[in-house]
Amino acid sequence: MPETVTIAATGIRAQFDPACGFVSSLTVTDEGAEVAPLHRAPWAPDEVPATAPRHQRGLRGDFFSAPFGQDMDGLHGPTANGDWPVALSGPALVRAVLDRPVLGATVVKELSVEDGHPFLYQRHLFIGGTGALPVANHAMVALPGGGKLSFSRKRWFETPATAPESDPARGRSALAYPRRAEDGAEFPGADGGTVNLHRYPWGPAHEDFVVAVEEPSARLGWTAVVRPDQGDLFLSLRDPKQLPMTMLWHSNGGRDYAPWNGRHTGCLGIEEGAALPLLGLSAHEVPDPLSAAGQPPLLTLDPQGMAEVRHVTGAIRWPSGQAVAAVQLEGNVLTVTGDWGAERRLPIRGGWLSPAPEAPAQPNRPKIDWDL
Repeated sequence: MPETVTIAATGIRAQFDPACGFVSSLTVTDEGAEVAPLHRAPWAPDEVPATAPRHQRGLRGDFFSAPFGQDMDGLHGPTANGDWPVALSGPALVRAVLDRPVLGATVVKELSVEDGHPFLYQRHLFIGGTGALPVANHAMVALPGGGKLSFSRKRWFETPATAPESDPARGRSALAYPRRAEDGAEFPGADGGTVNLHRYPWGPAHEDFVVAVEEPSARLGWTAVVRPDQGDLFLSLRDPKQLPMTMLWHSNGGRDYAPWNGRHTGCLGIEEGAALPLLGLSAHEVPDPLSAAGQPPLLTLDPQGMAEVRHVTGAIRWPSGQAVAAVQLEGNVLTVTGDWGAERRLPIRGGWLSPAPEAPAQPNRPKIDWDL
C-alpha cells in the first residue's frame, strides 16, 4: 500500500492512511496553538493477535464502519479492515476506493480541507449495491485528562442488548444492558446507581457502549467534547436526517486481554451513524422508533445509483473550559456557545451536509459481535 497521504490548507492538516482507511491524525492551528484531539492506541502492530480484526493493529484517529455491527471483517466491516488505494490526491483533497465491494457497492472515500476552516470534510459514496446496512463514522478522541460532553437534542440514550465485556476474567463493563433513559446525566449503571454521560471518565477501568438518538426536528446534529486540561474542544457535525444516532464508546482500561491489557485508557469513540441493530431494546419494537419517526435506521443502497454519507470533524481552542451549550449553523458560519457565555464563530461550508436518502421501515437486525 502507498504511504500515508497528507492534505493541508491554511490552519489545518490531516493524514490519511490507505491501510484500513484511517484518518490517522488531524491538527488544527488556532489562536496560535496546535490542537490535535485524536487518539492513538498504545500498542505496536505485532502485539495484536493474528485472529483480531486488521484495524486493531494501527488503531487510531478516525475511520468508517460499514456494515457496523455485522460479522463481516469484525465489528467494523470491510471499510475498516480493507485497503483504500488512492485514486486522486491534491494539496487539500484525497479520494480513495475500497479494494472490495460492500453488499455489491463500490465504496469511495473523500477527505478535504479548506483555508481557514478548522474542519475536515468527509464523505463516503456507495455506488450501486443492493440492500441496507448499518454505518457510522468512528472518531476517537484522546481524553487523558477527562472531558465534558454536549450534544444536540436527544430523544433518549440506550445501551445494546449485551455489554462489551461481561466476562470478569476478560474485562468489565459498568453500564446496565439493555437499558434506555431520557436523561443522559442519569443513565442506569450496572451497580444500580446512575452515570452522567456528559462527563468522561465517569468510572474506573471499564469498557462501555451507549447510543443517543436524535430529536427528529433537529436541523443540525452535533457532538462537542471539551478537553479542559488541553484548553480545546472537538466537534463532530452531521445531518441528523441521515445519521440520527450518536454512539459513544467508553474505552478506559476495561479490557484485560491482548492487545488491550488494561492500558487502553482515556479513549472516547464518537460514532455518528444510522445503525438500528446497536439498540438493545428499540431494535425489537415493530415498527422501530426510528422508522416510526421518519428517521433512517440504516443506509439504503441504490442498485442503479449512489448512496452518500457526509460527516464533519473539527477542533478549536477553547481555553475557558466551559461545557458547550449550543452549536448553531447560519449560512457559512458555525457559532459555538459555552454555558457561561464563551463564543466562537467559525467559517464552514454551510450547505455541505447533504440530505439523507430514505431507509426501509423493516431492516434486518443482525446479532452483534463485540470483539472490536
